[in-house]
Amino acid sequence: MTLPIAIDSVGAACAHVLLTPDPLAKLMAARAVARGWRMGLLEHRFDADMPDRPARPDQPELLPPNQMPKRGKIGSDRARVAMLHALAHIEFVAIDLAFDLIGRFGAEFPRDFTDDWMRVGADEAMHFALLDRRLRQLGSHYGALAAHDGLWQAASETAHDALARLAIVPMVLEARALDITPATILRFQGAGDEMSARILQRIMTDEIRHVFAGTKWFDHATKRLGVNPANHYQILVKRHFRGALKPPFNDSARRQAGLTREFYTPLAQ
Repeated sequence: MTLPIAIDSVGAACAHVLLTPDPLAKLMAARAVARGWRMGLLEHRFDADMPDRPARPDQPELLPPNQMPKRGKIGSDRARVAMLHALAHIEFVAIDLAFDLIGRFGAEFPRDFTDDWMRVGADEAMHFALLDRRLRQLGSHYGALAAHDGLWQAASETAHDALARLAIVPMVLEARALDITPATILRFQGAGDEMSARILQRIMTDEIRHVFAGTKWFDHATKRLGVNPANHYQILVKRHFRGALKPPFNDSARRQAGLTREFYTPLAQ
């Protein structure tokens, strides 16, 4: 897929991804935008407003997190499909989160910021493709089950503050994935589903880089403001995150991502 001929700026390209509702079309748009940026086809210009909410397909049905059905143990085929569907939805929303971050806040940062988050957006599109393909191999597809809308609530909460967005999305939500994914991989392996386990291992490896991008640019922005990164992170998490940071933490993976214990240990419950 190529970009529409009228799109020649980063801002317009990011808005194009967000306003594409169909999952396959969004996946292809994300890839085209990332490729267009890499090839120098897009100007580093932010001339389009990001929508308050991305376009969404008719399916899956979006429910509040507390109304989601229980998935059960991964040992059953049905539970494995439910888990993979939930993960596919996270990656689908993560495509929009990456491009919204660029389009909404890219003008506040150096050009390298766009480089990093374009790579993240391309990764999220690839992750979604891997999970949707695995669902189809198991007789299902993305949209077959309900999903929750909590991730975009975090985006809405931080729509007017780049530092808050970096703190909450990569440095809380994606960092949490580093904590829980190893156990999920073991459960899939225990159920004999090595293919799904390998997909999750690939995703986790990439997510370390995504959290690193968050901590890198959070550090850049806080130093520019002259504030302590760890202290400011804690202030923003208390202000904008609905919930608690719960151990156990994958300290090793977090450390690889630049997210050291001084950031999150004081917030742990």
